[in-house]
Parts: sequence; C-alpha cells; structure tokens
Amino acid sequence: MSEPHPPRRDQRRHTHERILAHARALFATKGFERTTIRAVAAQAGVDPALVMQHFGSKQRLFDAATAAESEPTPEADTLLESLLNTLEFKLHDQGRERMAMLRSMLTHPEATERVRVGLDHQSERIAAALPGGDAGLRGDLAASLMLGVRIGRDLLGLAHLSDASPDQVLRLMRPVFEALVDAGAREA
Repeated sequence: MSEPHPPRRDQRRHTHERILAHARALFATKGFERTTIRAVAAQAGVDPALVMQHFGSKQRLFDAATAAESEPTPEADTLLESLLNTLEFKLHDQGRERMAMLRSMLTHPEATERVRVGLDHQSERIAAALPGGDAGLRGDLAASLMLGVRIGRDLLGLAHLSDASPDQVLRLMRPVFEALVDAGAREA
C-alpha cells in the first residue's frame, strides 16, 4: 500500500520554504544584484514562474529571505556584559538571513536602509543605558564595532579574525567596550 500524498497546502509550504532556503544561500553568497530568480529556481528545483507565483518579484523574495527574527536581548547584570553577550551571539550566529542582508547592504538601497535602521535601534538601546553627554556617539561606536567584527570575520574573511575563537575576540574586545561604557562615568 502506497503512502498518501501530503495535502496540497503542505506541499505548497514545503516548496515555499525550499525556495526561501536556496534564496537565502544565494543572497548570502552573491548579494542582491548577482542573484537571479532563475538561479534560485534552479537551486530549488522548480520553474522560475513558480518562484514568481510564490513571491511576486525579486525584491519581495529578498525581503522574505532576509526577514530574520530580531537578535535576542541578552540577559546581563551590566551594560558591559550585555555588549559582550551580544557580540558573542554575533560571533556564533551563522544566520543566512543576516549574511544575505550584510552582503547586499552596500549595493542594494533597501538592504542598506534595513541595516541602518537595525543599527540605529541597537545603538539607541545602548545609548539609553550610558551616562554622559556623548552617550549617543558611544552607542553608535559600540554598535559599529560589533558590525565591523561581523563583516571582517564573516564577509571579508580577515585571516586572524576568522581564525580566532569567539573567546579570544571577546577577551580583546572587553577593554574596548569597557572604555566606551566608562567614558561617560568619568565625564560626570
């Protein structure tokens, strides 16, 4: 006796997820400009028309592929520990959604805006916990440092940074974050 076929909605959902998975991989490795609907369809083993039926356009496919859940807010007793926990999350995170967004941010205006809005939000959360008149600047610096580490490690593949363990990176970044956190306290 043969197994019954899964319901159509399950098949459609499975196809949708398969297309998204291959789109994430291509956007993460090639960026927005060099990823085509045809390439996504070929990788997913479907007709390009089916990709368009599911997503409507390359932009909407990109939006769906890069829609990631926000980063968790690490539990920490201090802002310093929170910054280190967030950096540790970024060092361990291999989310294709974030990699696709990072790879595309310099060539695709919508990706640029999404990264900027995300960094602004992260920076504002950091700045709100910092004392001193330059808290906004120090928040921007902390958020930019984390982004820079992620780009250097995962996109550019800087040799020493890529080879370093997360613990090594965190150990060296601790005094940098301490300086940013403590600068406002010395000012007050």
